[in-house]
Amino acid sequence: MDLALKPEHKAFADEVRAFARATLSPATRAKSFSGKHYDRDDHMAWQQALGSKGWLAYTWPKKYGGPGWDVTQRFLFENVLAEEGAPRIIPFGPKMVGPVIYTFGSDEQKQRFLPGIRASTVSWCQGYSEPGAGSDLANLRTRAVRDGDHYVVNGQKTWTSYAHWADWIFCLVRTDTEAKPQQGISFLLIDMKTPGVTVRPIIMLDGAHAVNDVFLDNVRVPVANRIGKENEGWTCAKFLLANERLGIAEVPASKRGVRSLRELNDDPSLNEKIADIDLQVQALEMSELRALSTMALGGAPGPEVSTLKVRGSEIQQRIAELAMEAVGEYAAPYQPDLLFRDTNETPVGPDHAPPAAPRYFNMRKTSIYGGSTEVQKNIVSKAILGL
Repeated sequence: MDLALKPEHKAFADEVRAFARATLSPATRAKSFSGKHYDRDDHMAWQQALGSKGWLAYTWPKKYGGPGWDVTQRFLFENVLAEEGAPRIIPFGPKMVGPVIYTFGSDEQKQRFLPGIRASTVSWCQGYSEPGAGSDLANLRTRAVRDGDHYVVNGQKTWTSYAHWADWIFCLVRTDTEAKPQQGISFLLIDMKTPGVTVRPIIMLDGAHAVNDVFLDNVRVPVANRIGKENEGWTCAKFLLANERLGIAEVPASKRGVRSLRELNDDPSLNEKIADIDLQVQALEMSELRALSTMALGGAPGPEVSTLKVRGSEIQQRIAELAMEAVGEYAAPYQPDLLFRDTNETPVGPDHAPPAAPRYFNMRKTSIYGGSTEVQKNIVSKAILGL
């Protein structure tokens, strides 16, 4: 694996940096470095700008409207944008359901759904987890019963990120109650405006509204919105989860977090701990590059991405812990106005103190979403170690 940058890659990185500096809102960029929460407009304005440039679906091949970048370009794109303070791309459209549609969908489905995903004019959310079926996803109970040219869907999805912003939701539903759990599941695309879809907010410990419950009561979904064959949705699900877990490693964001720790820390006793987490991030980056290199040669993300998900989650949590340790007692006051709104309120302690505790609490979720750490270790032991 050759990590030396060619002249054309250096020029590409310069192009991405120039675009970010010319296009990214200063207010949005400031939120990235201050720890404030983004609102929907921050995400949509940035993603639609990327879409207009042809860069939102940057992991897609050219034949489906992506830029067809090589592994080095993808790596540089993610890292430069993180350095410039760009918001994380909401992955449900461009990184998750989009690849499922162009891999398993019909030509009609590709023509119908991919353009809106590439341009970020249509927003998506993910209907996987349910009460009692999160880590054990094959235990899902949301039921879809065939009724002519439609399915009638009943059930509940939970922890559904950005469902309150979404136009569509991609769902795993049970279409055969007699089959083995993984063999009786189908993959449906559901318009969030369909009668019977209800979204209820879940407010997290940091005070943010990012996740929701989604209730599906006699929701009629056209059979034409099913991706792949009936009862074979688990194939789509595994493909999607492998891509999701690769992204959950969040190496560029962790690198930005380490830089912030170095810039804001004034406690010499923390220097060794920061150096240690910096080395862990670098090691994770090398592992991610190996996975990307395999994909560049025509492979697909395999069970090894579970190790990236586990280590990425642990590293994100550790960075949040060190940020708490760096601000000490000033992490205790909770000042939500400084996180969610423009305000003249003066923070208690240094300017970087208010986000420390909320981010620490929020980062507890990283070892659960996308497949819990325990489940990922089981995948590694069976699929890689053969235990």
